[in-house]
Amino acid sequence: MEHHMTWVDTFGYAGALLTLATFSMKTMLHLRMAGIVANVAFISYGATGGVYPVLLLHLTLLPLNVWRLWQLQRLTRQIREASLGRLSVEWLRPYSRSRQVAAGQTLFRQGDAAGEVCFVLSGVYRAVEADVVLQPGDVIGELGLVTPDHRRTQTVVCEQAGVLLVLSYDEVRQMYFQNPRFGFFFLELVAERLSRDARRVSGSGVSAVTDAAPVRDGPGAHTEAP
Repeated sequence: MEHHMTWVDTFGYAGALLTLATFSMKTMLHLRMAGIVANVAFISYGATGGVYPVLLLHLTLLPLNVWRLWQLQRLTRQIREASLGRLSVEWLRPYSRSRQVAAGQTLFRQGDAAGEVCFVLSGVYRAVEADVVLQPGDVIGELGLVTPDHRRTQTVVCEQAGVLLVLSYDEVRQMYFQNPRFGFFFLELVAERLSRDARRVSGSGVSAVTDAAPVRDGPGAHTEAP
């Protein structure tokens, strides 16, 4: 009997120590992992010692901790995939609206108020001032979201009829905070844009900030503008 009680106490003390350890964890991932082990220890304690309130509590907490751990791991995986450039324009279809554009149509002019970003599905477009050709897979207009006055920095015209996927800046902001893949995609897109324009300025001595950029197959596969 005394040996049995020793094992019961061991489970209880182990669960208590693991629960205490969760308060010192610096990351949610480690906190959830320690919490799961603590749940298992308390379930063993409750089952072997007949402490049913503790048993029921941790039988409830265990699947919750497992679920939260799975969510954290999925989030980490999504962030890793986004940083590797695995977000394609096709992935954005459910979150955007399509717009038909005719040849010769001007999407916007330099200095216009900016309110949306466009992802090129088909057609050929040109950023006039920078003389940059934009084709399927490219992004138009995202730089206006991060500039202080939210103005278009380029005039963009359609040279060959096509289709755009359109997101308002408010929708972009929502997706930025709600979806880590899109957030990293957007950050890398803007960073690549600014780096490209800086290289152009350095090479030509002429100031140019382009609110339209080639992206191709994601943020890790940008092509240089002509």
